[in-house]
Amino acid sequence: MKQTAAAKRPQSEEAPESENHLYHLDQQFGFILRQVSQRHTAIFAETIPEGLTTTQFATIARLYEMGSCSQNRLGRLTSMDAATIKGVIARLAKRGVAETWTDPEDSRRLLVGLTDAGRALAERAFPKAFEITDKTLEPLSEREREVLMELLVRLR
Repeated sequence: MKQTAAAKRPQSEEAPESENHLYHLDQQFGFILRQVSQRHTAIFAETIPEGLTTTQFATIARLYEMGSCSQNRLGRLTSMDAATIKGVIARLAKRGVAETWTDPEDSRRLLVGLTDAGRALAERAFPKAFEITDKTLEPLSEREREVLMELLVRLR
């Protein structure tokens, strides 16, 4: 008995029985979202001053906005786990833009704040951050930008 080409194929290479079962990667939300994120990250890297990473910028921006706070709270407010925020703060402190100290009311708590150099860096970076957003959203109309942001906030 002679096998057909389809019968000779390994299981993983069999053609789907109908078009409804085809998975098109280019039509998948997660894949498209990752591509948009990669584009945004590239724009960020070429635009933001002084080689800040996205996590460093988020940390500086949140500290500028709120003032000093505990390292743990800062991690939550920037959507970073404990290990990530600890590393980000260490790198910012090494650059002289952030500082840490023990909370006088609870010696187990580490507080974090911006130095004068950190506040100055934030003020230089903020106009560039607006530019990054504009470049990322450039293909969209103003109304499309508003709708996209509303939808993304709902998905957060």
